[in-house]
Amino acid sequence: MKALWLALLAPGLTFAAERTILFVDDHDVLFRAGTRRVLEKPVRHAANPLITEDRPWEMAIGWTSVHRDKSGRYQLWYQAYAGKRAQLKTHECVVCYAESSDGVTFTKPNLGLFDFDGEKNTNIVLVGSGLYGDRYCNSVIVDAKESDAAKRYKMLYYDWARNTKGEVIAGLHLAFSPDGIHWKKHPEAPLYATSFGGKNVPPPLAGTNPYQETTLPEGRVKRQLLLPISMSDAADPLYDPKRKLWAIYGKAWMHGPAGDLGWKHAMGRIESRDLLHWSAPQIVCFPDERDGALEFHTSPVFFRHDLYFSLNQILDRPGGGTMEIELMLSRDGLDWQRPFREDRWLKRSPGEQFDSGCILTNADVVIEGREMRFYYGAYSSGAIGGGSNITGDQQKSGVGMVSLPLDRFAGLRSEPQPPTAKVKSPPDIGQITLKPLDLAGHTEIYVNANTTNGAVWCEILDAQGFRIPGFEKLACVPLKKKNTTRFRFAWKDKKLSDLPKGSHLIRLHLQSATVYAITLH
Repeated sequence: MKALWLALLAPGLTFAAERTILFVDDHDVLFRAGTRRVLEKPVRHAANPLITEDRPWEMAIGWTSVHRDKSGRYQLWYQAYAGKRAQLKTHECVVCYAESSDGVTFTKPNLGLFDFDGEKNTNIVLVGSGLYGDRYCNSVIVDAKESDAAKRYKMLYYDWARNTKGEVIAGLHLAFSPDGIHWKKHPEAPLYATSFGGKNVPPPLAGTNPYQETTLPEGRVKRQLLLPISMSDAADPLYDPKRKLWAIYGKAWMHGPAGDLGWKHAMGRIESRDLLHWSAPQIVCFPDERDGALEFHTSPVFFRHDLYFSLNQILDRPGGGTMEIELMLSRDGLDWQRPFREDRWLKRSPGEQFDSGCILTNADVVIEGREMRFYYGAYSSGAIGGGSNITGDQQKSGVGMVSLPLDRFAGLRSEPQPPTAKVKSPPDIGQITLKPLDLAGHTEIYVNANTTNGAVWCEILDAQGFRIPGFEKLACVPLKKKNTTRFRFAWKDKKLSDLPKGSHLIRLHLQSATVYAITLH
């Protein structure tokens, strides 16, 4: 509205789109001095767990997906594992539904869509095929651009199906819904097949059938599909705005030291323009020698301010399958950086709490005012092993939420330089100089910073590094003694429209402060 009002008053002016530059990496930084990058840790909500196991079909609650609609209603889908408590194989691992008006207090409506062992009042919205192994995961997309109202909600999940050859194989399945509650499975399945049933064996020879069935002495049929490069049993979708297509990030098997299959999970990516036809899997990041025995579990990705973020689940298989979360970054969705690998973004809770064993993140970020909310499923035990490990009476699980102030993934903090003989107590100051920017069309510069114990000033230089008169540090009205996600810089006698044409350098001066982002408005 403000840009429109200004345009009506000054029709000759042009206005540029708002741009936020995050200081989670140095992509936009020309150079900086007297600063150190710090990871911002999310805060657990005091009411956690927001959803707990209180229904017969909820022995273990894990995978989650969440959507907040325009009215403010939260819709949350979560995986509930019942195991052999279920009389039907199709109901051993189901998708359940809950909703909330504030994102904290959730209700589980009695929908009556699927019964469980004779109980008709359930909140179950999807069950498995029951053909072989368990149905797994439930990633929901709410597609505002979908022209078919019956397909506005889309759920991607892992399940089993019989192909045209009669082979029972696992892979990606898709369901559609008009409201997120009443789901209809897409008849073609799986949309892509995944490898299963073969670990510590070499890849099949080219030209041979990777699918095998073996009848065991007790009469049970063992099945295998040995695909050398394959996604696994998880699917976190993302609409990739840079490529204008859908991408799924998830587990992908990598080969071991001897070249055998099924050694560890890496981060895989596949692509589609219609969610029906998918590319071959591509491994885009993998655990390396610095990880030791650790591996990835699954790697959900979201996109914000020209950056791809992954809340990567780091699995400690030798340590009982516990999992903590590492924040990873990418500028193109393919080349992934791990600057915070030594400092977990979200650690397990201490003691015997619902999230003291493993944490299961998703690709959904909910923006509530000036806050980012991240929902997750969790176990008090590890994520692998099955049996009493996840179904025993000692087991706890549920859905939790953590939050961060808006766009505070990581920041640059001023820090004193080492003392010298001449300067025994160096000042806590630093500066960040950004790469050249064309500020034409921008009317304001905002900063996201914590200056509770200090201050931040904004200075503008020309492309050669000379200070622009009227825009130097001393002319700036600083942010002082405040912690805010949006503060507008001003200069005593100048405004941005007074700058000469051409590119300029923005310099931030920090004193006992942390800066997370700037926004060009």
